[in-house]
Amino acid sequence: MPNSSTPESQPVPEPEESFDEILSQYERSHSHPPEAAGKQIEGTVIAVSAESVFVDIGFKTEGILPLSAFGSAGEAVKPGDKLPVSVTGRDPEGYYQLSRSRTARPTDWASLEQAFSDRSAIVGTVKGVVKGGLSVDVGVRAFLPASRSGARDAAEMEKLVGQEIRCRITKLDVADEDVVVDRRAVVEEEERGVRQRRYSEVREGETVSGVVRSLTDYGAFVDIGGVGGLLHVGDIAWARVNQPADMLSVGQQIEAKVLKVDAEKQRISLGIKQLQPDPWDSAADKYKPGERVRGAVTRVAGFGAFVELEPGIEGLIHVSEMSWTRKVRNPGEIVKPGETVEVVVLAVNAAERRISLGLKQAMGDPWADAPERFPVGSVGEGPVTSLTSFGAFVQLSEGVDGMIHVSDISAEKRINHPREVLRVGQIVRAQVLALDKEKRQLRLGMKQLLPTGLDEYLAEHKPGDVVTGRITEVSGTQATVELGENIQATCPTATQGPAMENKAASKADLSSLSSMLEARWKGGASGLESRSGEIRKGQVRSFRIARLDPASKKIELELA
Repeated sequence: MPNSSTPESQPVPEPEESFDEILSQYERSHSHPPEAAGKQIEGTVIAVSAESVFVDIGFKTEGILPLSAFGSAGEAVKPGDKLPVSVTGRDPEGYYQLSRSRTARPTDWASLEQAFSDRSAIVGTVKGVVKGGLSVDVGVRAFLPASRSGARDAAEMEKLVGQEIRCRITKLDVADEDVVVDRRAVVEEEERGVRQRRYSEVREGETVSGVVRSLTDYGAFVDIGGVGGLLHVGDIAWARVNQPADMLSVGQQIEAKVLKVDAEKQRISLGIKQLQPDPWDSAADKYKPGERVRGAVTRVAGFGAFVELEPGIEGLIHVSEMSWTRKVRNPGEIVKPGETVEVVVLAVNAAERRISLGLKQAMGDPWADAPERFPVGSVGEGPVTSLTSFGAFVQLSEGVDGMIHVSDISAEKRINHPREVLRVGQIVRAQVLALDKEKRQLRLGMKQLLPTGLDEYLAEHKPGDVVTGRITEVSGTQATVELGENIQATCPTATQGPAMENKAASKADLSSLSSMLEARWKGGASGLESRSGEIRKGQVRSFRIARLDPASKKIELELA
């Protein structure tokens, strides 16, 4: 049987690939299309580091821009922003090097001459610092004067080394290969363009982020991404802000609301307080008329004082609501800025942002119980506060003044002016003659407390005593009788019924009346007129005291 053998299986050989081919394939798959070189494409910012901005440009590998490319134009960049860029190459780490410039780098003297003639911007790379400025590669070596670099100092110039810049040729000498460029003019033009675009993009009512660039007495200037906005001192906080520096500092990052945009005049008004609730929206619910509240005096004016009840809410104590006792002419004599006071809410008008406050009301109304403390007929004591031609004002207690009319000062003599017997500050006693709580008026009298002949007469007599007096006046059913010097009484004429009957009888029998009067006279009437005679002015007659009232100093008589 023939020997047959089966050959052993051998591995199938694979196609050989060189390392060069693999590298070539990788570069082809990760490189940008040739047509993309130098062309503008739109990229999306995906990350921002301390030095670089990473951009998605639609390739397998991201592009990279130096962060300084934005700082030079005063722009703020964040993830999600769309940017027009162009690819200029690859860096050692494999990222695409990008440029924001629309102008390609010059490649020969002809393109330089064309750019110089058109005054167009070109792209160059700063190579180093030289005497008086910078050396820039724009296809050939060019000189950038320090004054036209756009840098503020030597440190900023150093930071430009290695950066790609846009500049304009200001001098070109092909024969001497002398090229001078200007970056500052291009940067300023770009900044103007950015500002103009930004002014058209900002919308009233939106919230923006910014950096405080400078402070003044009237507000703060804020950079909100290439354009400046004014934050007025009155829009920093709802509470009163005296100086913006009390609330803000240069370099501080803030958020603010856009209040107004004037693109034509390039003005933007900002506000921080508008991002917080307005305290006046709830003022009517928090502060009710009649409630006692406490607050700090923020400022004093000629017409009153302002009190801060809470941040953003101020009320006014009008000068007329400061004291019960005197007319306040200078509110600064009553309250001082910074002083904490207790006040009463008088009125709230949230629509007009006004709250009326009362200082004197917090101390209590002294007239509330004045009728109980100073009843008519009682005697009070106090200093004379002022004198007028018609009387004197006396303070009986804090907030309660009474007036003594000039006719009620003395019973002994006629006084033409109170200063004849009184002076301001003099302590006097007076009797309460009348009190009107609603009108806050109190009438006093001094003469009523001085002893008189009437007082002695009242003390020496009693009801039922028969006295002699002269009728000084007859009016209707009542006669006035003088019992002594300055002592007067009243007597009703209606009690003369018998006399009237005698008068009627006299008409019938005159002879009988004559006989009766003669008998009365002989009986010792001592010159008094007969009771049966008619009451008339000037008569001297006998009367009986019907009633004595020492309090009101009144005497009532009846015919005896």
